[in-house]
Amino acid sequence: MAGGHAEISCSCEPDLFIDGLSCCDQSTVHRLARLGLIAPAQPGKCGERVPALLTEAGSRALGEVFAAAA
Repeated sequence: MAGGHAEISCSCEPDLFIDGLSCCDQSTVHRLARLGLIAPAQPGKCGERVPALLTEAGSRALGEVFAAAA
């Protein structure tokens, strides 16, 4: 997401796209969004694709995963 290759659809069950291609596990995308780990980087109309971002909570969660793996 930091590289600007990810887009998320603006909806109550957002979809994630990487380099324009739909992420194959949209159920996981929905869960990540509901948990506040990923989010739209800017507002948009319902159904519109906007840049996606990793939230602060998402960054913390990844940091914990990497720390546990070390």
